Amino acid sequence: MDGKVFILEDDTSICGLIKVALEMNGLEFKAYSTVNEFIAGINVEQPDVALLDIMLHDGNGLDVLKYVKKKYPSVACIMLSALSKEEHKVNGLNMGADDYVTKPFSVLELTARINAQLRRRPSAKVLSAGGLTLDREKMSAELDGKPLPLNKKEYELLKFFVENAGKVLPRERILNEVWGYENGETRTLDNHVARLRKAGVKIETVFGVGYKL
Repeated sequence: MDGKVFILEDDTSICGLIKVALEMNGLEFKAYSTVNEFIAGINVEQPDVALLDIMLHDGNGLDVLKYVKKKYPSVACIMLSALSKEEHKVNGLNMGADDYVTKPFSVLELTARINAQLRRRPSAKVLSAGGLTLDREKMSAELDGKPLPLNKKEYELLKFFVENAGKVLPRERILNEVWGYENGETRTLDNHVARLRKAGVKIETVFGVGYKL
């Protein structure tokens, strides 16, 4: 399987193990040991998967996660951390992580998790889920083959739902990644969801949390 992986890990021994595993699986990769280097790198080119250590010498991997998911939401992010309590995992996943791997970890398991994310990659042009088809170049959408008349923000919201089909998405995360702010007025989001539903899009309300396509 082909794919590009970025690694943000300041422990050289762990980073070395990950590199060997990626090389054995024929995956292209770049490794960074500081937050600034990683941010500079991802602003030049985007990987398919980012492996993000949480406890770094010069920052917090969760802050990097928020940056990546806001600016490059199609990049799958796997957190690597010695923080193994359930609350730590839940926090990371709720902040937008696609997976969470605790240290020490099996290199074989990590490789399998990376490959799982690569298999979920959307095509360069078309996204699809649940009868929906989105053309990212034309910024157009169809439901069961019929065009959906959407404005720009409705399209961006629907694209975010399709990219995360089947996942429970907290309201705060949706507002942050689609509108670019946290703790905002949720009525705006609810109104947009209502319009998508009226157009026939099946979006489930998860009470007390958010929505799921």
